[in-house]
Amino acid sequence: MTSLLSLSGFYSGPLYAQASSQTIEIAYLKLVQDQGPVLSNIFPIPEDSGQRGAELAIQDSNTTGRFLNQKYQLSQVVSQDFSAISEQAATLYSRGIRFFVTDIPAKELQLLAQQLGDQALFFNAGTQDDALRTTDCVSNLLHTIPSRAMLTDALAQWLQVKRLTRWLMITGTTPEDTAYAEAMKRAAKRFGHKIVAEKHWSFDTDLRRSAQKEMPVFTQTDEYDVVVVADERGDFGEYVLYNTWYPRPVVGTQGLTPVAWHRVVEQWGAAQLQSRFDQLAHRWMNNKDYAAWLAVRSIAEAVTRTKKTEVDAIKHFIASEQFELAGFKGRKLSYRAWSGQLRQPIPLVHARSLVSQSPQEGFLHPVSELDTLGFDKPESQCNLMKNF
Repeated sequence: MTSLLSLSGFYSGPLYAQASSQTIEIAYLKLVQDQGPVLSNIFPIPEDSGQRGAELAIQDSNTTGRFLNQKYQLSQVVSQDFSAISEQAATLYSRGIRFFVTDIPAKELQLLAQQLGDQALFFNAGTQDDALRTTDCVSNLLHTIPSRAMLTDALAQWLQVKRLTRWLMITGTTPEDTAYAEAMKRAAKRFGHKIVAEKHWSFDTDLRRSAQKEMPVFTQTDEYDVVVVADERGDFGEYVLYNTWYPRPVVGTQGLTPVAWHRVVEQWGAAQLQSRFDQLAHRWMNNKDYAAWLAVRSIAEAVTRTKKTEVDAIKHFIASEQFELAGFKGRKLSYRAWSGQLRQPIPLVHARSLVSQSPQEGFLHPVSELDTLGFDKPESQCNLMKNF
């Protein structure tokens, strides 16, 4: 399945024939992945995750852009075949498109960004891979979706505040589960927590009928304050809640969860963003929608502030201290110059409520408290600023 769509926003006014008009073309690239069978099968992921966020950002950018003689257009490439995406990206590049928002796994994203080179600017709105922010940085790649380290640090800070410092960790079988667990272990060490036991969920059991019998025995071990779950696909994590040997809270990929975005985020004007997205997509905005929205809005903000559309000018401004982006999270967002990661608060949520938002009060940093989340400059081998 490969599709190429073109969207020029929802503005139906004049097409800006004046010589001073600016047209900014952006491409959204998505590699559809086979997630395999999910044992719980409770919360299906919308097939258009990410795409609708980019579309809303085009709409928002054109709403203000018409007063500035700017027009934003979006092309979309969605495929199950990476080679098809690579070919389409090259075609779009030959047409003059230089800004790409992506939902592509880390390895393929690296290849694509390197293929098109430094005259293209990529925004990662899909993969949370920590290596892309630490050891495998690409000079023309920025990240609007939080890394796993940002998410797990946000959760560990809250656990520190609540003095829930003794963990039972349960890890699933996928590489993503292992990566999440490693990020949690790093956070535990960073903030002084202790993992009293680590267990690996290796069963293929359908827990819908047997969780009450099997989970208490599985979670029996030395006493713990909290159960930390690493189950990104949702194979078993939903059934850990209320079924543990000790009656303890569950956090991680299930239970209290650190996220980029969630339907329960309504403060700081977020309810307006949620409403606009619902009108467009007829569903709730999720992590990838929000990350894609941030990516397009980053481009639009840089174009508005610099009045330029050249890649080099946009790169330099985004990486500078002058860049600020309103993200409906209570403070202005900016990019880390060394890794290209967008600094942002992390909501801690459960299905029906926003519990907290990290960084937690009291976690200080000489530059920004937001840099207490994820890999700080001394912890990363990247130095993208030299390329900007």
